[in-house]
Order: sequence, then C-alpha cells, then structure tokens
Amino acid sequence: MTDVPALRRGLAVLRLLAGRAGPVTAGYVARELGLPRSTTYHLLTELTAAGFVTHLPEDRRYGLGLAAFELGSAYLRHDPLERLARPVLHALIGRTGHVAQLGVLHGREALYLLREQPVLHATVVTDVGVRLPAHLPASGRAMLGALPAAQVRALFPGRSAFVDRTGRGPRDLPSLRRALTAARQRGWTVEDGYVTPGFASVAAPVLDHSGHPIAAISTTFRHECELECGETWPGLAAETRRAAEELTARIGGQATTR
Repeated sequence: MTDVPALRRGLAVLRLLAGRAGPVTAGYVARELGLPRSTTYHLLTELTAAGFVTHLPEDRRYGLGLAAFELGSAYLRHDPLERLARPVLHALIGRTGHVAQLGVLHGREALYLLREQPVLHATVVTDVGVRLPAHLPASGRAMLGALPAAQVRALFPGRSAFVDRTGRGPRDLPSLRRALTAARQRGWTVEDGYVTPGFASVAAPVLDHSGHPIAAISTTFRHECELECGETWPGLAAETRRAAEELTARIGGQATTR
C-alpha cells in the first residue's frame, strides 16, 4: 500500500502538466501540489524515465512526454465519450420523449457525435456527423458559454464569422455575449428556430476535470412561433442538465454549479 500515495502524486503531476499551456519548472510543480522538492524531483525523474514526462534541461522545465500522448490517443480510439454517453441519452429520451443528442465543439462549429430518439419522433436536421455554426444550436452555445471570453472572441472575431440560417440567433459578438451571459444566469441554453424553423432545443455542457467543456447534451423538439417567444422550457432543461451532469460525473469531470 506504500506505493499508492506515490502513484496518486505521480498522477497529480501529470494532471498539472496537462493543464498548463507549456513546460513548467520543478519548483512550480512542488508549489502547486504542496510537495517537498526532493519528492517532486523523484517523481519527475521516474515519470521521465517512463516516457510520460519530457525534461528540457536547457530550460530547466518539464512537460508531458510521448507516452502520455500515446495514452490519450488510445483513449480516443476507443470512442469513450460516445460509449459513456449512449445510455445517458437513452435515459434522457425515456424521461422526455424527445430527441437527445451529443455534440462537441470543433473550431467554431458544433459537431454531432450521437443522436438517440424515441420510436415516434419528428425528423431534425442535426443528425450524426452534421456540423453547424456553434453560435446557433443550443448545444454549441452551451459549450461556448463555458469557455473564457477571450477564446470566444478568437473564434468569432467579426461579423463574417456569424452564419445566418433562419433569420434568428446572434449575428455579432456583442449579441452572442449577451446570449451566453443570459444562458449562464439561467443555467442552460435555449434555441428557438435558429437552426430549423419549427424546432427548438435546450442544452447543457459536459465538463472535464478542469471545468472545460468537452461536449454538450441537447434535447430537440417541435415548437413553432411566428416571432421568437422567449420560452425557456425549464422542465426539459432540468432533465437535460441532469443528463449532462451524469455524463460529466461518468468521465470524472467537474460538477456544474447551479
């Protein structure tokens, strides 16, 4: 059992390095994790020998090694997100009777990985593999709303980045920011005919261990109104958030705050 604390500390080092934009010093690792310098150097030496950490002697810094990349690549090859999400989406449609989808952010587009539907359902445009401008669907804005403002600005630097499909939805960065702020205050995102006339959706983000949005779960349903009516569907949103929080827990992510 004496190896367990060392293993936990080694994993903590890897998580710390994974969460930084570039290599860091051993002193930084020691301070952030509250470890003695001797312990920190021992851990970094062992992780470097195993290939999980790379030592940059000229800079006196440490970063993730090739073995860590290989593990991440193997994880992705197993389609873990889709496998973990499928039963969550099944349970969601059992509670709502509406189409449930899993989307991820790909640049400034939302890419749909999974779609689960009840036996009787209305066809929607967002099938598996479909890409949509992320500022329009509720799932896209659920993920954008969990990103730093600077990252959102980098994704949408000007009006040319804002695609219009139905005449509804944000058309510039200020209107997108207002929509994201309202969604954060509400606790979920809403889309009313932005993607396809006659359909609406609600969505919530799925967060990783650092609180970064890695996906979003959305519920899509029939809804028609001549003008955007301002409905927010709190009942459906509560079930959708419940599903997103369940998937967040299943991947070991950070729980959302209500």
